[in-house]
Amino acid sequence: MTFWQKFLSSNDATYRMLRTVVQGIFGVLIANLDVIIGSFVINPAWKGIIVALVMAVLSPIMAALGNKEEVITDGR
Repeated sequence: MTFWQKFLSSNDATYRMLRTVVQGIFGVLIANLDVIIGSFVINPAWKGIIVALVMAVLSPIMAALGNKEEVITDGR
């Protein structure tokens, strides 16, 4: 199993904490994306497209980080 497979799927406390930290960093970057993009000299028409493209990439990444396989027990 590669590091990335283990990172995304392991339920070990270390990997859960690492996923939480990475998710937090992504969240802060995305929450401040308008300020980050605004600090560069870019045509304003492109800024919205850049934010939309980043979100299109970030959404599946965040879903993969938050995805975990649930074990269903029947209570026996």
